[in-house]
Amino acid sequence: MGFTSDVGRRDLIKRSAALGLITVPAMSVLSACASGGDDDTKKVDKGKKSAKNPLAVNESAALDVVIFDGGFGQQYAKDAEAEYAAAFPKTKGKVKHAATQKIQTVLQPRFNGGTPPDLVDNSGAEQMDMGTLVGKNQLTDLTPLLDAPSLDDPNKTVRETLRPGVVEMGQFDGKPVWILYYAYTVYGVWYSKTNLAKLDVEYPETWDDMLKVCEKAKKKGIAGWTYPGKFPYYLPFSLYPFIAKIGGREVLDAIDNLEPNAWKHPAVKAAFEAYYELYRKGYILKGTPGLTHIESQTAWNQGKALFIPNGSWVENEAKKTTPDDFRMAVSAPSGLDKSDKMPFGTLWASGGEPFIVPKAAKNPEGGMELLRIMLGEKSTKNFIKQVSSLSSLNGGTDGLDLPPGLASAQQALTKAGKNVVNPRLQDWYVTLQKQQIGVGALGEMMAGRMTPAETVKKCQKFADDTAKDDAVKKYKHV
Repeated sequence: MGFTSDVGRRDLIKRSAALGLITVPAMSVLSACASGGDDDTKKVDKGKKSAKNPLAVNESAALDVVIFDGGFGQQYAKDAEAEYAAAFPKTKGKVKHAATQKIQTVLQPRFNGGTPPDLVDNSGAEQMDMGTLVGKNQLTDLTPLLDAPSLDDPNKTVRETLRPGVVEMGQFDGKPVWILYYAYTVYGVWYSKTNLAKLDVEYPETWDDMLKVCEKAKKKGIAGWTYPGKFPYYLPFSLYPFIAKIGGREVLDAIDNLEPNAWKHPAVKAAFEAYYELYRKGYILKGTPGLTHIESQTAWNQGKALFIPNGSWVENEAKKTTPDDFRMAVSAPSGLDKSDKMPFGTLWASGGEPFIVPKAAKNPEGGMELLRIMLGEKSTKNFIKQVSSLSSLNGGTDGLDLPPGLASAQQALTKAGKNVVNPRLQDWYVTLQKQQIGVGALGEMMAGRMTPAETVKKCQKFADDTAKDDAVKKYKHV
């Protein structure tokens, strides 16, 4: 998601205040959408399929694109649209581009009338609810795009060029892929190499070493950790992969699947107890429970705390307060002990900035072709340079001079290899993840108002209540 503007910086994982505004309006929009239908007679004729046109795009048909105008801006999309027009000269002047921060408000009448755009960057505070879009059958399956030859190497499909977890994030039920996440976020424990060097320590790979580093920092008047206490659903950015490292990725899958007693797994208990120890030993920056994301990041930039759980958008977001010699970096969570099921380097990384092709789009092949162009090396590098974010194209950073944090994120991904986890709770069950588990449980535990055992019990109750709620559509890993 675009993350530099006040309105648009947060995506489904990152937004806070917008959370309560998303679900109800989006449901009403999409309920109305369901009556709009997907009249195939409104669609343009397909073009002739060829090596240069594998999706059979109508080479003279108009293309209608709506982009979320947030922190990523819209120029990267305009540049890709120019590439589209160059590839299909007869579309010159027919590529309609619109940008807005009010996706829902702008698109509601069009969805209701059965005339949605051909491609939508469904992001921002007025993002349409993904689960409802899928549940109401409002999206085009993007499998043809994923199985098409990639723009730069016809011997590789688009699917084969994507980073780990991107395809899976677009799936809700079975094999169809409804969403293509264009940006790519690396979550983990962020720190300053400069500030660790001042303490003559390196990033700790075990929890015992993490506590030792925090104790050494405490003696110097520096906190070990801080986090956005007002938005404690940031904690899972490092806590969830920590749980997976301890007990295996199947623990997170069981949690995502709302399985009975999933939160009572020993790995969850161990992870909660470890994090609670940070509070108990006084390693959390004083006042952290009352800090916003900006305030906690600023305190971290000022050297008041060593570590912060965050995502790779933080480098761009915090750049105004980041010292020139900060040497920002990210690491996967420290391990618990030698009994961990997954190796050090296991981290959470997943797609962001969701693009969709509406089911009732007139030119769905054109929408998918524009995405294919965007996932080419030229457009990808243009995106990375413009917005300082990784993209979903694997290797899209090759040959680029990346800023420290982004370079570190790329290195962390390389180190993780196949050990990348992608918890789905945050996009399958937004209220459960953010308001209940994040604010109502983890936030209380890290503020010292709830013990780890009580937190486990509370998380399980929240999950059980969601599982029993017939009004909430359920999804499972396949």
